[in-house]
Amino acid sequence: MALADKDRIFTNLYGFQPWNLKEAMARGAWDNTKDILAKGKEVIVEEMKASGLRGRGGAGFPTGLKWSFMPKEPPKDAAGNPKPSFLVINADESEPGSCKDREIMRHDPHLLFEGALVAGFAMGARAAYIYIRGEYIREAEVLFAAREEAYAAGLLGKNACGSGYDFDVFVHRGAGAYICGEETAMIESLEGKKGQPRLKPPFPAGAGLYGCPTTVNNVESIAVAPTIMRRGAAWFSSFGNENNRGTKLFQISGHVDKPCVVEEEMSISFRELIEKHCGGIRGGWDNLLAVIPGGSSVPLVPAKDIIDCPMDYDGLKAVGSGLGTAAIIVMDKSTDIVRAISRISYFYKHESCGQCTPCREGTGWMWRVMERLRTGDASVEEIDMLFQVTKQVEGHTICALGDAAAWPIQGLIRHFRPELERRIAENMPEAAE
Repeated sequence: MALADKDRIFTNLYGFQPWNLKEAMARGAWDNTKDILAKGKEVIVEEMKASGLRGRGGAGFPTGLKWSFMPKEPPKDAAGNPKPSFLVINADESEPGSCKDREIMRHDPHLLFEGALVAGFAMGARAAYIYIRGEYIREAEVLFAAREEAYAAGLLGKNACGSGYDFDVFVHRGAGAYICGEETAMIESLEGKKGQPRLKPPFPAGAGLYGCPTTVNNVESIAVAPTIMRRGAAWFSSFGNENNRGTKLFQISGHVDKPCVVEEEMSISFRELIEKHCGGIRGGWDNLLAVIPGGSSVPLVPAKDIIDCPMDYDGLKAVGSGLGTAAIIVMDKSTDIVRAISRISYFYKHESCGQCTPCREGTGWMWRVMERLRTGDASVEEIDMLFQVTKQVEGHTICALGDAAAWPIQGLIRHFRPELERRIAENMPEAAE
């Protein structure tokens, strides 16, 4: 079943109406936010747990559970004073293929600010930091302007929404580094340091921003929180399959007739999503080659496996991939699939922070072999060697960038090995005679 318009959370996704506070309130934002906060921290956290919302930034960790990890009693500093807690909102949307958070920020920013207040209050945070991708210039301008509106209306700052709770929101612009999308690298960058992931533990909930308890959440995860609180956990959890609840922003690019960003219910089939919102595959369904279903870091899925697959965490895991950010990249039979994956491997080589040896050295090595496989200037044995190297990188780095670099190549070898072998065979000297 497709999502009904009455159940959409992001009602201005396409910017048909102005983003400003007056229009946002007419659409339902900031509606009795004081009453939501009056329910108390525990009630909000339990409601978010019951909703089944999982993090929309890629990892899919249960959001309410993540909020509950924040300490109930603030830890003390060396002088015995209680430390503040912080909420960091990950708006560093740098995953190739991903473009949903920018639509929220430029067309419905007040959903994000209200969500920041609700989430911040629920976990006892003193302030929220929105870390926005450096290239999102217009989106940052909208956030700065919307923030001023919210402060002027008394919705943020001292006695936010008349609740008696003081809560500040800061907007921080990044400098265009993909690695800063990793939560601890983002915290390092916020502190003014080089964007490199931290070793865990300690986890951010124990020692995050400025050594204080911190929770890092994705823009979409935070923006849906007030609507869930207003309409109830049972409403939100009525969408999607078990363990894959709620509505989700899907961003579809590539070889479809109408690329788009659309809010749909979790677990919708790939076929229905494409037919209903994208006008079908370019050249028809028989022309579909493969799909990258969750942004460039997840393995591709060949056409026969993806067509009727439910678009959720478990459905895509069953076909050897993942939902990620739901950035769906559709590739038809005109695609040079080896070149596409080689291009992705170059991206990860370029964006590696260089901290871990397997990633620093391995990403460059994998890209160079991918380039030779692209031209056929390799031996068949190197296909297995490349696969072994991806396994040496995967799971052996501080953050998941090593995994992200390895998985697209693993997917290519798993599903398109005959294409790699064909190129090598065609490039052999005897083939040229």
